[in-house]
Amino acid sequence: MKRAAAAAGSSEATGELKRHSLILTDHTFLFQSGAGGLGFLIPMVLVFGVFYFLLIRPQQRKQRELQATIAELKAGDKVITTGGIVGVITAVRDTSFLIRSADKTILEIARTAVAGVDMEEQK
Repeated sequence: MKRAAAAAGSSEATGELKRHSLILTDHTFLFQSGAGGLGFLIPMVLVFGVFYFLLIRPQQRKQRELQATIAELKAGDKVITTGGIVGVITAVRDTSFLIRSADKTILEIARTAVAGVDMEEQK
């Protein structure tokens, strides 16, 4: 008899525990879902900020400096193209340069094809 009462009490306690567990789970779920959107957004903003300051901004600065350098190029400057050709500018046009890469080789390259100025000549 005592076993049956103990078993009945045990099942009541288990049932009570399940109800409290269910209520606790529901409240926990509601709390997490409210902060889940914000909790996901904050790390994404931080990652974007790190990428912006470590990758995007330095690249933009470098691009502006290259554009300023290209705008100042004149005949006689030694340049390197994006294709790796090294030559001396012989004529400057609106959208292109004429460069001499060998004794009798004259190439017309676009201004955007200039990767930089060869500094070895100036040293």
